[in-house]
Amino acid sequence: MSSKATEVVRLLTVNGGTLAVAESLTGGLVAAEITSVPGASKVFKGSVTAYATELKHRLLGVDATLLAQRGAVDPQVAAQMAAGVRTALGADWGIATTGVAGPDPQDGQAVGTVYVAVDGPFAEGAGSGKVRRLRLNGDRAEIRMESVRSVLALLLEELAGEQTGNERAQDTERNGGF
Repeated sequence: MSSKATEVVRLLTVNGGTLAVAESLTGGLVAAEITSVPGASKVFKGSVTAYATELKHRLLGVDATLLAQRGAVDPQVAAQMAAGVRTALGADWGIATTGVAGPDPQDGQAVGTVYVAVDGPFAEGAGSGKVRRLRLNGDRAEIRMESVRSVLALLLEELAGEQTGNERAQDTERNGGF
């Protein structure tokens, strides 16, 4: 169990939030990392491992035209996977991984090209999701594990920002503000 996974579970528990995971290249490793944390059952709804491209459309609602035109390794695909799993599993937050772990390139993308995404209850006007492009080095196992760490780090940034915003609002209320 990683400190990132532990912190994700802690922040979701404190905020009363829930999480769903959509995975492709990580093949269930993100879900395994989260569920290794004691108490994860309070916040973790479940996961969809959509390794096959057609499952990204059928189970997660990723646009079929997008998949046909750009392939599965694409920032919009990652964003739609995160939003789709969030909706499908009824969670407050959805995270997703898609990319090429190797040994061969896929959909015209080099080995080590990865997109991680988070979708959640963002502030008004902030957009519906965040996507980060990664260019990772190493063997297949290293690329997959770094993808797990990276998607959890992206989620932590959003959860920490939400926590900071809530703490600021509470402080303002305590000091007589609105």
